Amino acid sequence: MKNLNVSDLVVIVLYLSVLVGLSLFLKKQATKSLEDYFLGGKKVPWWVMGISGMSSYVDMAGTMLIVSFLYMLGPRGLFIEFRGGAVLILVFMLLWSGKWHYRSGCMTGAEWMEFRFGSNWGGQVARVISLFAVIVTTVGMLAYMIKAIGLFTSMFIPLPPAQCALIMILIATTYTMLSGFYGVAYTDLFQAFIVVTMIIIISVLAFIKIGDGSNLAVIAEKVTGNNQWTHTFPSWKVYMPKGYEVYQDLIFFAFFYLLRNICFGISSAGADPRYFGARNERECGTLSFLWTSLMMLRWPMMIGFAVLGIFLVSGLFPDQNVVLQASVLVKSYLPGANKEQWQEIIAAISNFPNNYPAGLTSGLKALLGNDWQTKIHLVSFYGTINVEQIVPAVILFSFPIGLRGFFLIAFLAAAFSSFNSNVNSTTAYFIRDMYQRYFRPKAKDRELITAAYLFTSILVFTGFLFAYNLHSINQIWGWIIMGLGGGIAIPSMLKFYWWRYNGEGFAIGTATGIVTAILFAKFFNWMPEWQIFMIESVISLLATIWGTYLAKPVDDAVVENFYKKTKPFGFWKPYRKRLDPVIRLQMFREHRNEILAVPFTLCWQVSLFLLPMQIMIKSYSEFFINLVVFVVSLTGMYLLWYRNLPAKQKATE
Repeated sequence: MKNLNVSDLVVIVLYLSVLVGLSLFLKKQATKSLEDYFLGGKKVPWWVMGISGMSSYVDMAGTMLIVSFLYMLGPRGLFIEFRGGAVLILVFMLLWSGKWHYRSGCMTGAEWMEFRFGSNWGGQVARVISLFAVIVTTVGMLAYMIKAIGLFTSMFIPLPPAQCALIMILIATTYTMLSGFYGVAYTDLFQAFIVVTMIIIISVLAFIKIGDGSNLAVIAEKVTGNNQWTHTFPSWKVYMPKGYEVYQDLIFFAFFYLLRNICFGISSAGADPRYFGARNERECGTLSFLWTSLMMLRWPMMIGFAVLGIFLVSGLFPDQNVVLQASVLVKSYLPGANKEQWQEIIAAISNFPNNYPAGLTSGLKALLGNDWQTKIHLVSFYGTINVEQIVPAVILFSFPIGLRGFFLIAFLAAAFSSFNSNVNSTTAYFIRDMYQRYFRPKAKDRELITAAYLFTSILVFTGFLFAYNLHSINQIWGWIIMGLGGGIAIPSMLKFYWWRYNGEGFAIGTATGIVTAILFAKFFNWMPEWQIFMIESVISLLATIWGTYLAKPVDDAVVENFYKKTKPFGFWKPYRKRLDPVIRLQMFREHRNEILAVPFTLCWQVSLFLLPMQIMIKSYSEFFINLVVFVVSLTGMYLLWYRNLPAKQKATE
């Protein structure tokens, strides 16, 4: 292979062999029962699930996307990634939504719908629509991951991105199917070790490369056009290159994305298998705290990649006009080239130059130099640097053959951890909430697990097809978070906080939101993400309220059981009055502390992510300001949240 040698290939084969070997080893335990397959029999330690959560969130696609914004903006790219990459919904999973789902005793979020709305028509349709929403979301997430895997690996393996992704996804699908949730948890533990090792290496190398930091701002401005690259606090306006101009109103987007995270956090966050599989309420909090804290490790690595990318691009393209000229040249010979398939075209030109006109390849060589076949991957459709390819470019140009195999498996580990978590939880939804509930209620575990294998295969194949109708991972992520998210956030939120809400309202609101999201993606994809989110949220809210009052309230006994077990806050006055005064006072104190802890926990998480980046780029004055925010926030969290967690001896069941 053009960019890997025998030692690289040995490392890759060894890594893939360990994954498959672990899945075969865990298969016997995973297939004992449906609870073992989907929840690890509720025997997986909280710290393993916390590490697994971190590993599943440090994904390849997300890393490539966030590095692209850090490359363009410096540490302030974090504020664009409030939309999802900063995972601020972990705040609400830590404070209350994780334990609310644990209290239900359910196995999936869709099963939870029946717990909330009952087993009549409303509860059943809510359960089915919830399942459909999860499947649609997961297909989008898989497309997002598959697109990134293809873009990344095609820079190392002489195959088109689609074929590279297909090979890797087949391996990931195999080990995910065989070992279920045990495989998710324990392969994530193995892969977390690889990812953390990569984090340390990249962070140290970037820190050394920066030196005293005196030249960083100058080089960054020359390469990116951003004259405030080393600043870490947000400003009203920032410079953004072609294709990303919509993000230039930084504070506006950061504030809007923060509101979006609050909306998502108080709605659907927490319906994760790790909370359904927790052993007690205390573990829901401690695994969330570990999960969030470990996510901090991701940010020095990503700013490290961005820094190395800046120095790399400065060296490769002293005059970036050649990038524009290369893009124009490709389009002149291939007039049908479009942005959706641009990377497929670039990979094909790079890997199989003899299939293209000699004038094209000789022209690219004249513009980009003798190593044009590698450099061309950094040429975007717009004639700028393809920022989504910074990560693989850094690995390819900054590390010798022999080390590239390790970095390749580290990013595959990140991708596979996210992949197996999403696939396992969605398969659990389908088997538990569709196949077993409606088609084969008397099916034995062996049949249900076999059906899980088949559904997993279909789910992944659908995501693969979807991936190659979109032009970038940013486009996919934007649609998932702001498009589809805007359509289903409101219906998901109301089920926790409003006693009158019913299954019909949830089903109509969610179905309307999904259809609206698909229509907007098809016909209104030119609109800014925030406008799409607002319009879809309003439409789904109106549909939800209309659907709720179209049908009768949920059976009183069902709502009362839900309220007493879950103990949510919100509009529950008719049921709150029925509680014993002592319990009512306990719930009031619990809810008060959780709500007051939100701003402290949000500030803690954001400052936690900023601190290592500020150290990396030697921004010490802003570091000390941020450190004060971090200490005050952590103190508030301790007083309002941590010291009120159930005692260990009272938490076990």
